[in-house]
Amino acid sequence: MTEHATEFVWEYPRPPSLARETMHVRALLGGKVIAETRRPFVVRETSHPPVFYFPPDAVDARCIEPSDRVTLCEYKGEAHYHS
Repeated sequence: MTEHATEFVWEYPRPPSLARETMHVRALLGGKVIAETRRPFVVRETSHPPVFYFPPDAVDARCIEPSDRVTLCEYKGEAHYHS
């Protein structure tokens, strides 16, 4: 396990920041890898834990389907979800 410096969510910016990281991140479903990357995007926003996003080409599209859920953030814009 890699050790990381302590981060404090109240010190994150507002509006949120978006950055590319250099860490190995993967998502599992039923023990199967459905997404994996060594260059995830991370959003840091005041009072929220970091949120990691996979580039579209890092996701096995056969394992997900679009949902009807859409949300709007004044800073990040419109978000569309998948199940």
